[in-house]
Amino acid sequence: MPEISVATLNLLNRQNRWLARRELVVAEFIDTQPDLISLQEIYLPIGQAKWLKNQINSRLSGRSDGPYQLYQQRRQHPIRGFIEGIGILSRLPVLSSDAIDLGYGGRIALRVNVELETRETLDFVAVHLHHMAQDREARLEQVMLLTGWLNDKNCVPLQVVAGDFNEVPAGLAIEYMKQSYRSVFVEYQGYDPIATFPTALIHRSDGWSGCLDYIFISKSVNQVLGAQIICRKASVKDPTLYPSDHVGLLANIEVGSSNWLASGSSTKAPLPNVET
Repeated sequence: MPEISVATLNLLNRQNRWLARRELVVAEFIDTQPDLISLQEIYLPIGQAKWLKNQINSRLSGRSDGPYQLYQQRRQHPIRGFIEGIGILSRLPVLSSDAIDLGYGGRIALRVNVELETRETLDFVAVHLHHMAQDREARLEQVMLLTGWLNDKNCVPLQVVAGDFNEVPAGLAIEYMKQSYRSVFVEYQGYDPIATFPTALIHRSDGWSGCLDYIFISKSVNQVLGAQIICRKASVKDPTLYPSDHVGLLANIEVGSSNWLASGSSTKAPLPNVET
């Protein structure tokens, strides 16, 4: 059965010394080379994700157009002047892409349907939920909308959902996700990370930390072969310089099944502005 690696990282857009920390992000993804990467808080005006893709590709292959391809979706309603989006970097062949508006300031989920070596297809989804800590019911509403979208009558059995859920493991949204999906960290080591936010890149006066980032897999995914935290090391020259204010997550999963062959991707109508 085929094995793939999947990852997620919140980039914190251009804030907090992006020009200094961006090389740490590139180095991490060159070292780990996930097949699929979910990126959140992409700052679109500076072509942040495109720069990452070009740098990673150039250093891996000597050219900017491969092995990774970029798919990104702009947040539906700009907040505080930030034109943000979410994106996916894929080393696997992408058959289709679409997105859904999750509300609450234009939050979105972006999906790509990729072809595996078995010719089965898998849906990989990048997501970034509402950020206000007290609004737990809002995030519950968002994951209900998200899971309904992913599991309609034309759904693909093999699914991976990765991103910043802005919710702790005991939160309503995460408990709801776990009714239909499995957390890779719980599958592999019995519990979700103690904390994925913040790193020493930022200072929180209240000292709070917690797990906000997750990789979920559908029940049809065979098994989790490994799960680890990435982007957790500071620059050797500056102990406060980290790749982001979040750490990243990486999982190796066995995705194949013997019963499903690729039969084409979902025919859902995409939102506009899906960019490659």
